[in-house]
Amino acid sequence: MRIIIITQDEPFYLKTNLKYLISILPSDHEIVGCVVNTVSPFGKKESFYDKAIKTLNVFGFQFFMYYSFKFIFSKIFTKSIKTFLEENNITNIKLNNSVNSKDSLKIIKSFEPDLLVSILGNQIFKRDLLDLAPKGCINLHTALLPKYRGLMPTFWVLKNNEKYTGVSVFFVDEGIDSGPIIVQEKVEIGNLSQAQLITRTKKIGMELIVKAIKLISKNNLILIPNPEIEKTYYSFPTRNDVIEFNKNGKKFF
Repeated sequence: MRIIIITQDEPFYLKTNLKYLISILPSDHEIVGCVVNTVSPFGKKESFYDKAIKTLNVFGFQFFMYYSFKFIFSKIFTKSIKTFLEENNITNIKLNNSVNSKDSLKIIKSFEPDLLVSILGNQIFKRDLLDLAPKGCINLHTALLPKYRGLMPTFWVLKNNEKYTGVSVFFVDEGIDSGPIIVQEKVEIGNLSQAQLITRTKKIGMELIVKAIKLISKNNLILIPNPEIEKTYYSFPTRNDVIEFNKNGKKFF
């Protein structure tokens, strides 16, 4: 199948995970392009300054300095996502407007994708985009849907003292993390920090994306329900949520 990935320019985990995904993707499937949107960690577009100040105010000085250092290191000493895609012969699909705009849809369609794969998608996909590829659009979410829909599930499961979390790959619909689930895996949290949990669930996520691609290509799907009545939804944490996270003995890194 011809696959297009839709993601955002996340500096900490994306390139490592895409590298792993490429390494385990069977040769009869090809990533023909990648749409890389501007990073929006808080679920909406903000200036770099606003993102930095919000991170400091919500998560505190230690968190801010840790990820600031990682961000600077990434920008100076590691390859850009543009270079990474070039080295792996994946076209960097440049869009001037929203991924749902007519111009964007025309550009994406020109690559003749069979399947769209959303990883760290930061826009709500509308019906015309979802119907663009014959096999549809799938998304990775690092939680056991229908629980923990929304933003930063690795933070919320730790803050809520969950013993287990999970990884889900599902067909995208016009809701938020609400489509039918293709594959899902339960993950024990143990004493993992949030950074360790992100690393573990993202790696599992790449493996589940490949598993889902194989099932879709063979039309061998037994979908798992993702019922609205059982959902929980979380948005961006507040300073009080972070204080409680710390009081519960949880660690960010």
